[in-house]
Amino acid sequence: MSSLPHITDAEHKVMKLLWEKEPLSANEIILKLTEEMEWSDQTIKTFLNRLHKKKAIRFEKVGRNYVYYPLVSYEEYVTSENRSFLDRVYNGAVGMLFAKFIEEENLSDKDIKDLQQLLQEKKKS
Repeated sequence: MSSLPHITDAEHKVMKLLWEKEPLSANEIILKLTEEMEWSDQTIKTFLNRLHKKKAIRFEKVGRNYVYYPLVSYEEYVTSENRSFLDRVYNGAVGMLFAKFIEEENLSDKDIKDLQQLLQEKKKS
């Protein structure tokens, strides 16, 4: 996996819209985020520009409108964020993460069965 750009929490709001539906025009993004986040048009344009500079999104000019597409998939983002969290919090130790999770969370019998099945499948591969 190539090195992905760091996407801030605020930039994530823009990316989330594009992951849900692409392409979106700048106006569509601005309309949705001004309603949801109460950000100004200029703030949203700044996030779009930052994401473009980071190569997380691309745009095409269609007539007088700019239309945006994600260059980073949701799956790539989640994988990168998971790895970052694991490295930062657990020093890369997956076992510690799962042990802590299993200790702290209430797991149903189905959850336990599903986890056992996943571990068995992982053991085979």
